[in-house]
Amino acid sequence: MEQLAWLPVHDDLGTALSVARRIPDPGERLARAMHLAGFRRDFTATGRLDRLAEVGLAAPPSQLGLVPLRLAILASHTVDHLVPGIRIAGLHRGLALSVHVAPYGSYRQSLLGDDPALAAFAPQLILLALDAQDSPIDLPLDSAESAVEEAVAARIAELRHLWRRAKERFNAQVVQQLLVPASPPIFGSYEAMVPAAPRSLLDRLNAGIRAAAREDGVLLLDLVAQMAGQGPADGLADPVRWHQAKQLVSPTMAPLHGDLVARIAGAVLGRTRKCLVLDLDNTLWGGVIGDDGIEGIKLGQGNPTGEAFLAVQRYAAQLGRRGIILAVCSKNDAAVAEAAFANHPEMALKRGDIAAFLANWNDKAGNLRQIARQLNIGLDALVFADDNPAERDIIRRELPDVAVPELPDDAALYPAWIAAAGYFETAGFTADDAARGRSYAANAARQAVLEQTTDLEGYLRSLEMVLTARPIGPAELPRATQLVNKTNQFNLTTRRYTEAEMQVLAADPDSLALSLRLADRFGDNGLISVVLARPDAALRPGEWLIDTWLMSCRVLGRKVEEATLQVLADYARRQGITALIGEYRPTARNGMVAEHYPRLGFTPMAPLPDRPEGTLVWRYETRGSRPFAHPIALDTT
Repeated sequence: MEQLAWLPVHDDLGTALSVARRIPDPGERLARAMHLAGFRRDFTATGRLDRLAEVGLAAPPSQLGLVPLRLAILASHTVDHLVPGIRIAGLHRGLALSVHVAPYGSYRQSLLGDDPALAAFAPQLILLALDAQDSPIDLPLDSAESAVEEAVAARIAELRHLWRRAKERFNAQVVQQLLVPASPPIFGSYEAMVPAAPRSLLDRLNAGIRAAAREDGVLLLDLVAQMAGQGPADGLADPVRWHQAKQLVSPTMAPLHGDLVARIAGAVLGRTRKCLVLDLDNTLWGGVIGDDGIEGIKLGQGNPTGEAFLAVQRYAAQLGRRGIILAVCSKNDAAVAEAAFANHPEMALKRGDIAAFLANWNDKAGNLRQIARQLNIGLDALVFADDNPAERDIIRRELPDVAVPELPDDAALYPAWIAAAGYFETAGFTADDAARGRSYAANAARQAVLEQTTDLEGYLRSLEMVLTARPIGPAELPRATQLVNKTNQFNLTTRRYTEAEMQVLAADPDSLALSLRLADRFGDNGLISVVLARPDAALRPGEWLIDTWLMSCRVLGRKVEEATLQVLADYARRQGITALIGEYRPTARNGMVAEHYPRLGFTPMAPLPDRPEGTLVWRYETRGSRPFAHPIALDTT
């Protein structure tokens, strides 16, 4: 696969960059760089894009919607040539990345000793990029298994100490780069049978790193797995580059390396896609269902083409099982298209797997907008897979927020190309994630009942809702962090926190970090809301600032807001808090909650100091306020 093959090819990227360089306004140049970052690019073009965006990235205009993040790279090999690729890949994924590179090989000193530059930078994300040549385990080849295990355990213990220091000093999310084999095996295929052989040791080290990272909440960057098949020697551990400049990653592979780092950064900040929208004809099966009929399409065992499309469906089903919402957008007759899911014996995807199914003759851009509205998600949550290059081009022009991967001519390669694009990179996986697809399907059932009722209050009572509120603990922390970083619409302040920062807030005895789950007779909606409340220097003792209040749009219109405020006020009173202060910080996406606080009975107050322009502030007395009216049972035990 060609590097960044899922991105479209620009007609003349070089000329476009030259024209963009003549734009005088830094903000406009940054916007143009963001657009051009969405095309396939090599090392040279990436460097030019980085220079184009440089001034604008120093203070990106708020209307561009970029999320800032400070990334520090602590490496035992040369990484300076990789930084432009990281920044430009960040732009493509909606991030304004500030990158600090610690001095070569000084990662221990930076974390264990004194590094004023790193401390001043205050990283939110730390990439510990180590290589196999750094502090290798040097044992006699005939060493016993016990000696190898002891040496590997000691090295893992050192890494875990570094991870802990990074979290303690900076509240940063740590990303550990897995070790890349740098020398050929000395025993051939027998290498794995010799515990102290170099490759065998490296495999054990990486296995130990994976296990420790799971326990410690550290993310991993696996260059070998992600760069496989990208070119000669995959651009990794080239001996010539290593001996010349201590470069583990070749400059030619810098654009892909940057994308691998940026997608992890995006996952930490919740900038991952959540819905795969699929075309049907020649995307999920071979042929045109309206012309060929159910019996005439190519799908299933017996011929290579049918097996390739079956593999596409199985991959989509796997994504659905891990929590990616599946939708259909196809120019087709709805009855004919749905009949294929019901009646074709080889269909791996079932109609119940699809949360939104739009098969009609309308333009696909309009249908994608409708899918986003139906699912209560943004267009920037969608990935649209279509075999037709003309349709892909139209969607890219009409809906630039939608991710539209290039697809190869052979359907057998579709899953690999979609996976390689990293749209669904994640920083965690929970039971709530796995249930997300079922939750959206259940929401469709709720909506169907609602459309048939004329008594809204009666409908809400019939749902038999139960809201369960718990302080955020280790079990809730990953999912709560996901919600904080990915929720844009029902989010009063859109403050973002890493998991390490969330953990600090949750552990503070003077604050409240609350997770809320909603269940009803149709099923469990999962963790649907996070509320963070804390003291603030601008407030009086006995008052809490509602630092964060967010809620999944899936539960809008069910009076969950009133129930949540009741829970929050009850917690506050028990802590001796007399007033809750709510802030609304307007963004391009959260206008739906502009009247949230006054609707709940908060009263306006003067702005607090050092707040963003346009911030509105509201006050709620925890004693003597109006009673709450909602049909939701509360579980706060």
